[in-house]
This record gives sequence, structure tokens and C-alpha cells, in this order.
Amino acid sequence: HEAAVARDMTRGVSILATIGATAPFVGLFGTVWGIMNSFVGIAEKQTTNLAVVAPGIAQALLATAAGLVAAIPAVVIYNHFARQIAAYRALVSDTAAAILRLVSRDLSRGERIV
Repeated sequence: HEAAVARDMTRGVSILATIGATAPFVGLFGTVWGIMNSFVGIAEKQTTNLAVVAPGIAQALLATAAGLVAAIPAVVIYNHFARQIAAYRALVSDTAAAILRLVSRDLSRGERIV
């Protein structure tokens, strides 16, 4: 029964871990895409003025920020839930062990358990 309780507790937490692990890479991909757009703009216009470079750089910064905005809270919340789940699992395990000790003691005394 302990394993079933543990599975129920961790059911939605894995999505937070996935978001925390992948969001920075999605942001990095967007950053690379934005910088590539800046280079394409430079190549097409044959100039490096701010009007040509700025849109790609802005896109890169926005992608980086979006990745961090998704990843940081997901990791913080995941860590919080992981600590809470570990504490609750320890409580369930300790309670189960205490019950088993009591039942075992009663059985060794020859008492009848209802």
C-alpha cells in the first residue's frame, strides 16, 4: 500500500521536472534562432546598423527570458514538492513500521487480533 500512496503523490510532479529540464533548451534554441535572424538580416542588407540587428537580438532575448520564466519556477516548485513528498513518505513508512511492530508484538504474546 505504501508504494501505491507514493505513486499517487508523485503523479503530477514529473511534468514539473520535464518543464524545468527542457525549458532552458527551448529558450536556447530561440536564442540561436534570433541570432541567426540577425545574421541573415546583416547578410541581406549588407550593413550592421541597429535597425537590422535589433529585431533578431530582441527575439533572442525574449526566447531566453521565456525559457527562464518557465524553467525557474518549475524547478523551485518541483524541489518543494519533492521535499514534501519525501517527508510524507517517511511519515507513512514510519507509521506502517510502528503498526507492524505493534501487531508483531501482540502476535508474539499470543494475543488475538480483531
